[in-house]
Amino acid sequence: MTQAGHITVVHGNLTVDVPRRLFRGPDCEIDEEAARPFRDMVRARYPWVSESSMDVLMSKARKEMIRVIDEETGGRSHSSNLAQQGKLDEAIAHMRLHIEQDPEDADSWYALGNLLCQAGRTDEGYRAFNRGRELAQKAQRRGR
Repeated sequence: MTQAGHITVVHGNLTVDVPRRLFRGPDCEIDEEAARPFRDMVRARYPWVSESSMDVLMSKARKEMIRVIDEETGGRSHSSNLAQQGKLDEAIAHMRLHIEQDPEDADSWYALGNLLCQAGRTDEGYRAFNRGRELAQKAQRRGR
């Protein structure tokens, strides 16, 4: 779950709102310097939370942040990260999953086209680009 500036993480019986500002970069790495005061605050409020439990909570928070950003970008964020790591097939599969969930997302179709072209599958890529363009034109006509 997200709210303005925070993501909500559950660890056991503990539910914590973790500030989004604690994460950096496309892989949502935890900025340890920024996280230290947050960790101290949680441990002060809940003294039974061990350092190990706090590490698990922060790991869950990072995974949730990645999921939230991916959801906010229609799958494009994680697909882009996978492509940058040279995992084009995984990036394409991930993008297709999001398009199945929202087939009217022109930006995701364009991103899929880009990934397919990078993978050397230009015919499929151009078809995806065309679908994205059709959807964008359709949305523009509706907006008039």
